[in-house]
Amino acid sequence: MSLNLIELPKIKKQYRTIVGRGIGSSKGKTSGRGVKGQKARTGHHSVKGFEGGQTPVHMRLPKKGFVNFHRREVEAVSIYDIANLVKSKKITENSEITKEVLENVGLIKNKNSQVKLIMARDQIDFKAKIIVDLYSKNAKIFA
Repeated sequence: MSLNLIELPKIKKQYRTIVGRGIGSSKGKTSGRGVKGQKARTGHHSVKGFEGGQTPVHMRLPKKGFVNFHRREVEAVSIYDIANLVKSKKITENSEITKEVLENVGLIKNKNSQVKLIMARDQIDFKAKIIVDLYSKNAKIFA
């Protein structure tokens, strides 16, 4: 097979419509702008949400809700979940458990997010150093 025998799909070129070149060109006379008025003029700029002098809908309806932009997204990781992963040999017991390890195993979504270690159950039978951003009061023994 050679390059001169390959048939490529034809690419349709879309040209800009030429306006204002006579009535017979289908875009002549008013050039697709309708008739007279502000919208037919060059430089026309309509204000978004303007309703012709009537009070706009965003002003008529009551304001509702609040978005706290100081909110921090914190992912919680339970000691019980880490213990189950140690039992299933997905994490080695005596190594340091970092956020990268937790991300690779699938306990957290992103290693750049804030992670808090919480103590879910009392009886934990493994020893490991877990390095995350925040700890609950009972989980500080793993810091």
